[in-house]
Amino acid sequence: MEQAAIIAAVAADLTLERLRVKQAVDLLDAGNTIPFIARYRKEITDSLDEEELRQLAERLRYRRNLEERRGTIRRSMVEQGVLTAERATELAAADTLRRLEDLYRPFKPKRRTRATVAREKGLAPLAELILTQSLEAGRTEAARTFLNAEVLSIKEAYAGARDIVAEIIADDPQTRGKMRELAQRQGHLLATDTVKEKDPQGIYHTYYDFSAALNALRPHQILALNRAEREEVLRLGLEIPERGAAGILAKYYPTDYGSSFADDLLAARQDGFQRLLFPAIEREARSALAALAGAHAIGVFATNLRSLLLQPPLRGQTVLGIDPGIRTGCKVAVVDPTGKVLDTAVIYPDRHPERAKAELRRLGKRHQVTVIAIGNGTASRETEQLVAELLQQEGARTKYTIVSEAGASVYSASRLARRELPELDVTLRGAVSIARRLQDPLAELVKIDPQAIGVGLYQHDVNQTALAEALDVVVEAVVHSVGIDLNTASAALLQHISGIGPKTAEAVVAHRDERGPFATRAALQEVRGIGPKTFEQAAGFLRVPGGAEPLDNTSIHPESYPAARALLARLEAPLGAPQLARELVSLRRETDLAQLAVELGAGLPTLEDILDALARPGRDPRDALAGPLLRGDVLTMNDLHEGLQLRGTVRNVVDFGAFVDIGVKRAGLIHISQMGNEYVRNPHDKVSVGDVVPVVVISVDLERGRIGLKLEE
Repeated sequence: MEQAAIIAAVAADLTLERLRVKQAVDLLDAGNTIPFIARYRKEITDSLDEEELRQLAERLRYRRNLEERRGTIRRSMVEQGVLTAERATELAAADTLRRLEDLYRPFKPKRRTRATVAREKGLAPLAELILTQSLEAGRTEAARTFLNAEVLSIKEAYAGARDIVAEIIADDPQTRGKMRELAQRQGHLLATDTVKEKDPQGIYHTYYDFSAALNALRPHQILALNRAEREEVLRLGLEIPERGAAGILAKYYPTDYGSSFADDLLAARQDGFQRLLFPAIEREARSALAALAGAHAIGVFATNLRSLLLQPPLRGQTVLGIDPGIRTGCKVAVVDPTGKVLDTAVIYPDRHPERAKAELRRLGKRHQVTVIAIGNGTASRETEQLVAELLQQEGARTKYTIVSEAGASVYSASRLARRELPELDVTLRGAVSIARRLQDPLAELVKIDPQAIGVGLYQHDVNQTALAEALDVVVEAVVHSVGIDLNTASAALLQHISGIGPKTAEAVVAHRDERGPFATRAALQEVRGIGPKTFEQAAGFLRVPGGAEPLDNTSIHPESYPAARALLARLEAPLGAPQLARELVSLRRETDLAQLAVELGAGLPTLEDILDALARPGRDPRDALAGPLLRGDVLTMNDLHEGLQLRGTVRNVVDFGAFVDIGVKRAGLIHISQMGNEYVRNPHDKVSVGDVVPVVVISVDLERGRIGLKLEE
């Protein structure tokens, strides 16, 4: 299939205009990144957004792989001499990889099977007689001609012939396709042979003797069932209607009950189904379920990660970070508003509480600490109790908050942490990370493998490569939506920018360390390894606050500076002037923007983006969101009672609800049924990770450590 045909197919897949798809494909093939195309090539793609472009790129990859596989299969069948005109037509019409593989299956080179052994013994003609039910001589006489040194008896001849027939039936694309449809429509997944001794806590109690239609299974059920099977708590199996399966076999391989071969065909059909076809269909169905559930779980993880990365920074604060611990003590680090480490310490709240308070008091006064960030790991609540007591005793205005420490230990031991904090022990680096992730969650969390952040469900049960790719996409999308400061960004953050990889990011930081801050975006081109193409892709997403060029602190791409300057001259208001916002509003109201775009030599979408950027230079989209919940006191589970109204921070959102930190040792659960008076299909429609939400306590189970919450609207 030629490029034009592939583009047409992608356009049909996505119900997009063919020209838009072609223009986008041309841009992608030319080496442009998706964020760059989405933001700065809107005129060419008719404003395809980032999500649409990712879907387009995925379908393009699928279609190209499909054509590559079609060519490989065609060549193989030609070499085997089995490509008839009819088969060539079927191959050309196949529109999915699965259909292609079904068509190729009968001719695909196989490992030695019972059927291939029988064919080697020359029994294929006898198998053909069974399939066609034709018999000119008696059944015994028909087989006698196939006896030889390898086939010693009539019984052995027919056994081998039936093996060939069984494989033909199992490999038949029509039979296989119809059986697959039957499983999808009417198949059930059964949990049997439960071994309760391997589930002492009853984690999988819900799934003992479980049965559900394949098309009714929920993703979290599939993941739970698969995990239970891996842990040998239960065994799973597929069940499909016997009559339906028998009907499919009889339709495509009918039996002539007047033929002497009738029993042979019936036996071969049954064997082909039970030994070959059904196990293959079961594997396919289970694999499809796992893929569906995995994709869903990855989507949940990605949504939660996006919300976490978009948490607003706590600007201008000197933060004291505490990485709680019992045996080795709590690690403490103080960082200034830029994230620079000012001081470190180790305290032992459980053994020496007064000494611990004294040390925290000393650090707080010495460095004018304004916020305390406590990691939510082991001994978090004991540490929180100590901090709350100290703040109450001091009557201080300082507040504290609980911060997710997921991934802090991973960062502490990383090569990046050793390079950033070479003078600190590995245990103290975690406290620095906790403090910094309160100051700027995005800048700090990009230093950690997204899979270690832990804001999903069954994350270790899904395809890890697919999970990593999906999470990388999220990080990339968030970084580009926010934009980053060229003069303060770490290499870990810079490497996610369009056109800049890990090596180039390190080169940028090294150049900055050697020669000082970049005065302009254009100065980035002085870095070794950054040529015109890389600069074009990256420049619009980098910011230079207070630099020589005011436009460098906006999302306006340098290629559009002439249009932006002409617009500012027309308005007679420099960037940042108080009257500029008012002038821009008037311009939008009184001017034909399409005509103005022509006059400025810019497309209309680009002009609209320029107007938005000029109205809010230096804008960080995260600033519009609610900040972290700061506390001054502490609760315990004994303080909770039904009807108590609280505010809490959403820590995780899953299929069945959301886990909320309300300031006690255990997170409470807002079940999906408690998220509103109306039916809620998806918890993400109501809350996101990091949201501060009002809740009401509806149940407290002290023995099991469970808290039920209701979302207040």
